[in-house]
Amino acid sequence: MIFLELVLENFGPYCGRQVLNLRPQTGGDSRPIILLGGMNGGGKTTLMDAIRLALYGHRAQCSTRNNLGYSEFLNQCVNRYTSIGEQTCIELAFEHILNNVQVEFRIKRTWTKNPKNGKDNLGILVDDWSDKALAQIWDERIEDLLPLGISNLFLFDGEQVKELAEQETPTDGVINAIKTLLGLELAERLAIDIDILVNRKRKVLADAQELKTIEEIEQKLNKQKAAHQAAKKQLSIAQDNLEKAQVLHHQASEKFLSEGGKIASDRSKLETQLNYANDAAIKQRQDLIESAEGTLPLTLISPLLEQARSQGQKELRQQQAKIAQNVLKERNQRLLDCINKLALLPEQFSKVKDFIEEEDRELERDIKIVEESWLLAELKVLNQLEGILYYLPNELNKAQEQINNIKQQEEEIIAIEKQLAAAAAPETHEKITLEVKQAQTKLIQAQTDYETTKKHCEELAKAIDKTIKELSEYSEQNIDIKNDEHIIKASTKVQTTLKLFREKLTLRKLNQLETVVTECFLYLLHKSDLVHRIAIDAKTFTLSLYDLQGKPVPKHRLSAGEKQLLAIAFLWALARVSGRNLPIAIDTPLGRLDSSHRNNLVERYFPNASHQVILLSTDTEIGQTEHQQLQTNKAIAQEYLLKYSPGDRQTTIQPGYFW
Repeated sequence: MIFLELVLENFGPYCGRQVLNLRPQTGGDSRPIILLGGMNGGGKTTLMDAIRLALYGHRAQCSTRNNLGYSEFLNQCVNRYTSIGEQTCIELAFEHILNNVQVEFRIKRTWTKNPKNGKDNLGILVDDWSDKALAQIWDERIEDLLPLGISNLFLFDGEQVKELAEQETPTDGVINAIKTLLGLELAERLAIDIDILVNRKRKVLADAQELKTIEEIEQKLNKQKAAHQAAKKQLSIAQDNLEKAQVLHHQASEKFLSEGGKIASDRSKLETQLNYANDAAIKQRQDLIESAEGTLPLTLISPLLEQARSQGQKELRQQQAKIAQNVLKERNQRLLDCINKLALLPEQFSKVKDFIEEEDRELERDIKIVEESWLLAELKVLNQLEGILYYLPNELNKAQEQINNIKQQEEEIIAIEKQLAAAAAPETHEKITLEVKQAQTKLIQAQTDYETTKKHCEELAKAIDKTIKELSEYSEQNIDIKNDEHIIKASTKVQTTLKLFREKLTLRKLNQLETVVTECFLYLLHKSDLVHRIAIDAKTFTLSLYDLQGKPVPKHRLSAGEKQLLAIAFLWALARVSGRNLPIAIDTPLGRLDSSHRNNLVERYFPNASHQVILLSTDTEIGQTEHQQLQTNKAIAQEYLLKYSPGDRQTTIQPGYFW
């Protein structure tokens, strides 16, 4: 299998349509790594969720789903800027070999916020041809291509590796995935089928009393199974009711907001704001009136005032010139007489005389500068006029500021009045408030019914298991084989042989897995003398480490990074031993490793983990050095940067990496 393309449209933080080319090749060269860089919270895990959701739909084990119903989870995945009715879409294209023929599948899931049926619309294209029949059975078909039970061994993150590294014994989910991956579950299923056959034969061989007892237990078991089926149906109904109640509660809340319920709740606060705004507007107008009582109206005739100031200055200069004219004439004459007595040369005397006459003519012109004196203002009045003209611009600016404040206050008043006008009437507010409370009550009741029914269903399942165990123990202790002894004996022999086969198959697979795990771990580890052999327990699948002398190496001696390398080596070995040619996707792969271990993982694991390796990393995990190392080794086919904008909380996919 090879992932070819991932398309996100209005999904999570990815607004609009964004496309990722996942082909593990560049130009004509095959390169395994598709590198996606992004900071924490930038959308890396969302990409992993998108792949899981595309493949498995309502069964997908997504990181943010938790206990949400599928419909609620789909609503949560819709981008916050998506318009009502606008679709959200995920497309995943991949290649797979079927009957020695390369086939391209394209999975397309679309939905809108609050879908009526609470589901997405699934479309499957095979070599660009729509296949509706395949879409109907896709849950079964994907189990043949990439079973859900083993998907976490190929699509995993750093936290999953951390948990696997810290656990002494793998969880039941990991153990079941390992058994499926190694093909061990087929033998166990066959053993269960033989047990069923033996129980049927023992029933035939039981005497009348024994038969009656077995039949009573079977009747009880049948009743419990019937009750369990009825409880499951009731649980399904309770879940539907819960989802409907969630929708009704959401609709009631939206109606409460759209019809002004919230504004009506805040009416008292808005009215207080309105009164405050009106008082402020009145005060602003009063301030403007007080300004108008002073010199402000004179701005209307400021050109006339300027003309009066100019005329007054001219008349004042004329008066001063007239006063000085006679005095200066007498002084000039005395000056000429004095100069004449000094016996200057005629030319010198003539120049002095011309100068004095020119000064007299200049003074005469100042006297004639005003054709008509009409203002006749005193110096004090002119000074007052000068002061008024100096302060008038400040008065005008102050008045304009007051006018602007009044306009702003009036706009605020209009906005508050509009909100009050949009507020629901008291009777309407009371009605929609009651509707919200009733919807909330129904939601709480639906949640309670769902939890109660779910608990009852679980109790019935436990009772069924107990009855099956009781029937098995009773059969083993009390049934006397008479007529079909050869069948029982044959079955016993088959079970013995099957048990031996299961043990040998398990040992064979585990021996192979041990060899590969050891090989992978030593290949990744820079301390070649720390571990010589790794053993795997056939029942618990616990890993045990041994040194060159055959002595156990306690797991606590390993550093946190070495434990993580051991977990990665285990996952890598499982993928190799299974023989399944599947892509690997790793989210935050290098979180707890030191530089040496990180270098080994970058150089040795990532380029060799699979034919296609999708890495989602921060800039501190695969940094500039590791990035350069992967480029030098020609391991990177595609690289993208998930650019997150904190302002609008959106992520865009850009070509290239951090550097």
